[in-house]
Amino acid sequence: MPRLQALLFDVDGTLADTERDGHRVAFNRAFAERGLDWHWSVETYGRLLAVTGGKERIGQFIATWHPVLPEGLDLDTFIADLHRHKTHLYTQALAQGGIPLRPGVLRLLREARLAGLKLAIVTTTTPENVTTLIEATLGQGALDWFEVIAAGDQVAAKKPAPDIYRYALGELGLSPAACVAFEDSEVGLQAARGAGIETVVITINDYTQDQDFTNAALVLDSLGEPAVPYRRIAGLIEVPGWLDLASVRWLHRAATQGSKWS
Repeated sequence: MPRLQALLFDVDGTLADTERDGHRVAFNRAFAERGLDWHWSVETYGRLLAVTGGKERIGQFIATWHPVLPEGLDLDTFIADLHRHKTHLYTQALAQGGIPLRPGVLRLLREARLAGLKLAIVTTTTPENVTTLIEATLGQGALDWFEVIAAGDQVAAKKPAPDIYRYALGELGLSPAACVAFEDSEVGLQAARGAGIETVVITINDYTQDQDFTNAALVLDSLGEPAVPYRRIAGLIEVPGWLDLASVRWLHRAATQGSKWS
């Protein structure tokens, strides 16, 4: 039976609830500061979340909503510049400490480090976003907690394609059976499972709570804390109300032995 050796974490929505009041706000600020009369409502942004990657969401918005564009522009250059400006605005907001980690994340990261497990980030967000969030919430030097940071455009095909997870596994030098992934969305779950990794889904917001998580080992509304217990949505787990490393190990053993989830 494979031994659990690594925990792999998505970022947006998993480590922190960053989408609605983080990325969306930064996109709208970037649009305004570039003189565009675009505005992504909560509903519109929720629809765009079906596409992973910020540049890709801008492209999807242009292709679907057909907004007026400046004349004579090179579309790829325009999108890349707009996204860089949005990233600058978003990382400024992160650095001010306005977006905390979700309940239980810091606790589980510390437990895994103390136990000698490898940690990795596996995300489609930009490396700058990852760096700023980690340093703003965990402190300077906390990037060293993670053996691999797989982010941004390191692979061509983004989630739900499994490529970014396969890249991370290659960098870690581990098989899928030695890992557990943590995601918050259906496309993230598809990517992790496509790479053969058992996955815990933690979801709490209106964007993802009604998505299809059938293939997840466990679905919770958070990792939980003693004072802020999780709510189990699906999967088999018997722990007090917060997902600790012992519980993750139990899940991993059960999954590798072929248990069925309900």
